[in-house]
Amino acid sequence: MTANRRTPRRIAFQGAPGAYSDLACRHVFPKMTPLACPGFEDVIAAVRRGAAELAMLPIENSVAGRVADIHHLLPESGLFIVGEHFERVKHQLLALPGASLKTIKVVRSHVHALSQCRRLIRKLGLKAVVSADTAGAAAELAQSGDTHVAVIASELAGRIYKLKTLKRNIEDAGHNTTRFLIMARQPKTPPDNGRPVVTSFVFRVKNVPAALYKALGGFATNGINMTKLESYMVGGEFTATQFYADIEGHPDSRPVRLALEELDFVTRELKILGTYPAHPFRLKAARRSRSD
Repeated sequence: MTANRRTPRRIAFQGAPGAYSDLACRHVFPKMTPLACPGFEDVIAAVRRGAAELAMLPIENSVAGRVADIHHLLPESGLFIVGEHFERVKHQLLALPGASLKTIKVVRSHVHALSQCRRLIRKLGLKAVVSADTAGAAAELAQSGDTHVAVIASELAGRIYKLKTLKRNIEDAGHNTTRFLIMARQPKTPPDNGRPVVTSFVFRVKNVPAALYKALGGFATNGINMTKLESYMVGGEFTATQFYADIEGHPDSRPVRLALEELDFVTRELKILGTYPAHPFRLKAARRSRSD
């Protein structure tokens, strides 16, 4: 779909307006219109049918770990990874204008947000109630009029639903960060010009002894840094394991090409999901790791 004056450029995300995915969309693409979708499948469908140009999908969080559903959806999505973004998660304790720390008895939010703010919840003696998502909890509170309830959500959600902030940045871990993948209908592979890039792919190994060892050997011998490797079951079969991997490097470079050729030789299936520029957050983290 070609953007024109009458058709605003849209980027789809999962959740209600004010979700952290919405916040990520606005930070990375401030000139695009965020499109809220109820589920991850709906986000992918919006891009595939042309209702949105891009998708912003969370894949992992530094505290909660991986977003499991995404790994199952990526291989069959028909979309390509064209970028990544690391969003610092800053949780806010939000309530209605007439509420205060003395009036609230219950706090609602997504299960991960509640678990990431345990210290304050215990300190205030609040009853934690799980909601489908952070921004959805904020929207429900805005309609309820209940000054005994607070929510944990983003500052953006507070502005959208006209809630006041009782406590700022209440997350337990100061490093709380979510990594997002930016996806499109067509790949947007940068040139192999020496600039840092990430290549993401999925593969299945043959069900034979030392299959994974052999699959990864080519990356070691060719000096390729694998920054992520995760396995998950597919098709309900305990022997059918699929792996998701991120590596540093471009498929057109000789070391990566040789490593992928070795991988392809010992796998049942190999699918490149995208090659895209490495985010500055990743580069800073790598420099810190080397200096430790």
